[in-house]
Amino acid sequence: MKAIFNLNCDCGRMGNLEGLFTANISDVENIIGKHIYFGEVLGKHSDINGVLEKSDIEMLSDDQKFIEKFETIMGSGTISGINPFDYYEGENEEEYE
Repeated sequence: MKAIFNLNCDCGRMGNLEGLFTANISDVENIIGKHIYFGEVLGKHSDINGVLEKSDIEMLSDDQKFIEKFETIMGSGTISGINPFDYYEGENEEEYE
């Protein structure tokens, strides 16, 4: 089942990562707690990465009729800003321990 999500990650003095995207609810539940490397999205040498927390993502709607119309107009996936799925490449546990 799809939903519309808002991403808001506090990156301290560097700023915030914000985004609006559609995704399957189960996919979002699976990516929470995973390490994500965003790279230099907040400027040169920003090197943003970390574990995606449940508090970083808010579900805005799971109304399937609305989402179907919304995706017809706006498209699916990334609507604006940052989508964590664009940056997640799987996790190598040894690399982050």
